[in-house]
Amino acid sequence: MKQDIRKLSAVQLKDWFTANGEQGFRAKQVHEWLWKKSAQSFDQMTNLSKTTREKLDSHFDIRPLTVATQQRSADGTVKSSFRLYDGNLVEGVLIPALRADDTDRMTACVSSQVGCSLTCKFCATGYMDRKRNLEASEIYDQVVAIDRQANEFYQAPLTNIVYMGMGEPLLNYKNVMESVDRITSPDGLGMSPKRITVSTAGIAKMIKQLGDDQVKFNLALSLHAANDQKRDQIMPINESNSLKNLAEALNYFYRKTGTRVTFEYIVFYNFNDTLQDARELWEFTKKVPAKVNIIEYNPIAEASFKNTDPQTLDKFAGFLEQKGVTVNVRRSRGKDIDAACGQLAGKS
Repeated sequence: MKQDIRKLSAVQLKDWFTANGEQGFRAKQVHEWLWKKSAQSFDQMTNLSKTTREKLDSHFDIRPLTVATQQRSADGTVKSSFRLYDGNLVEGVLIPALRADDTDRMTACVSSQVGCSLTCKFCATGYMDRKRNLEASEIYDQVVAIDRQANEFYQAPLTNIVYMGMGEPLLNYKNVMESVDRITSPDGLGMSPKRITVSTAGIAKMIKQLGDDQVKFNLALSLHAANDQKRDQIMPINESNSLKNLAEALNYFYRKTGTRVTFEYIVFYNFNDTLQDARELWEFTKKVPAKVNIIEYNPIAEASFKNTDPQTLDKFAGFLEQKGVTVNVRRSRGKDIDAACGQLAGKS
């Protein structure tokens, strides 16, 4: 099998060119085609000679992902099933602006793994096996594909990226970090890291690593319960990453980066939606500089959870706001095509 050229660094690419009788500056041209112009074949690299392109093609693959299926929701959300070079499927979502005063926002929700190993009880991906991590290039390709959709459907480019699709990003740390670098680098897509949010179910060790690496992007924690007993029930990862350990790791991250964390909190009917639950969440926000996104639950066939009723949700959010917590209530998008939060399952 030919080597995936996008696994080579710029230095390794230059070394290959010089070792194969080519001028070293060709490496920079190829690197630009791969990461700035998002070329999917060597034939697209028109400033290289045909001989050079054929030599590249004989040694390397590019392995772009392809759109297997595409669905458009009544609310404008677009869900894509992406086929990878080995036949596996992942899903990504384009979420256009919902509010009239926010017409420029175009958000890509991308996946980081094929499946997931964390078995969160409310998430469709959690009922899948984790088959493998995505390569940095495969995450990058999702962004490129969703950006094309934004321009096709809305004549506007992507403005934001959230790593909230299939998989746990911090369990694919190296490739996620490399993908962010490709997306934000002037030699890549040139997006601002402040427009990127990486969401984690809570891997304390890797949250600290983000702090040590002094990342510039935003971090979100899928919290969903602010006491260990309830969180253990719905998120088994909490058994080895308790709220105490997470609070310590998140504070370490904040001290290193100066970036306030976002807590994501799905309000489940008759499980974590009482004022006592809201009080526990408020107490947790006092331990970590954070804002709260309250998210509507999106039912899945594998679980019996239900979204709380609007009145209870309003009381929950109102309690937090009275305590001075910054709260945003996120309405679900793309429910009718199983594109909403927690519904991605890599279906063809």
